[in-house]
Amino acid sequence: MIPFNRPALAGRELDYIKDALARSRVSGDGPYCRRSEALLREGLDTERVLLTTSCTHALEMSAMLLDLGPDDEVIVPSFTFVSTVNAYVLRGAKPVFADIRADTLNLDESRLDQLVTKRTKAIVPVHYAGVGCEMDAILDIATRAGASVVEDNAHGLFGTWRGKPLGTFGRLATQSFHETKNFSCGEGGALVVNDATLVERAEILREKGTNRSRFLRGQVDKYTWVDIGSSYVLSDVLGALLLAQLEAREAIQNRRRRVWERYAKELSAWAAARDVRLPLVPSHCEQTFHMFYLLLPNLERRTAFIEHLDARGVKAAFHYVPLHTSPMGRRFGGRAGDCPVTERVSDQLVRLPLYADLDEADQMKVIEAIHAFE
Repeated sequence: MIPFNRPALAGRELDYIKDALARSRVSGDGPYCRRSEALLREGLDTERVLLTTSCTHALEMSAMLLDLGPDDEVIVPSFTFVSTVNAYVLRGAKPVFADIRADTLNLDESRLDQLVTKRTKAIVPVHYAGVGCEMDAILDIATRAGASVVEDNAHGLFGTWRGKPLGTFGRLATQSFHETKNFSCGEGGALVVNDATLVERAEILREKGTNRSRFLRGQVDKYTWVDIGSSYVLSDVLGALLLAQLEAREAIQNRRRRVWERYAKELSAWAAARDVRLPLVPSHCEQTFHMFYLLLPNLERRTAFIEHLDARGVKAAFHYVPLHTSPMGRRFGGRAGDCPVTERVSDQLVRLPLYADLDEADQMKVIEAIHAFE
């Protein structure tokens, strides 16, 4: 079976992990975590990057930093992972579900104005498949509404929109280093803080509500409880694994790009003849080659396609189920028909195997299996 995803070693992971263990300093904010944060901060040219135990926890930190509560609304795409909305619901805020564009599958900025109210406190664009949302329009709407923008950039690290790195447009952004992402430490994430006024409090929230970070820098002689918070600090063992991946980012991305572009070349004629759509990447977006998906004509064809590939030893996967029609989404007022593009795409989309170690021979087996589907 050719798997949908396979975590890949880039070269120095085991050496770095062994060194981290030898130092007998494997808790959070160790040397490997600090080196990873510095690399990310320099690469994104931002105020601060804080590694976290997951992208989910980074999102939860964003909700705390924005002081969200029961009187607030947060606009989120319905076509996203549940963590994007859970983080805000946990603080008592109400999610307002937005539909997506039919071309890029990103948050539809043309429909945002009708969702904004006096209670809108945040807008959370998700850069789906590592292709940037239309950030100028989203930022303009957020500014007029007095709302903060938090980018869910789980798919988009080192992608750009009009030359600017994804994850650097909003006051805050979140990253994922889950095993399914381009760069992975198994489980991990990061909070990108683009607003200097939020940096110190972000450090406090991540350290269980204490000013321990200031203590470690010698700025106070002891640390104490000063705010709400939780334990969101990444182990240095995972930081070691992550650093090796980040240092090899160009090689990893080039390998993923070759896979993505081979799919696009080999499947374009097949797709056009069968009313199947390939991913669309606007010219002003530099994508991350995070995934390659197909949009089949309908749910029946999508189901048959996945079963066809499975019978030929290829594991493919559908993606998000609309949040607004989920049991929890309905509790917040979601109804079938509210986000028609999301509902249609959820029934059509299938993701093909894509990982850095997918060699040409195995990929051609995937392509041949697809060509055999009528």
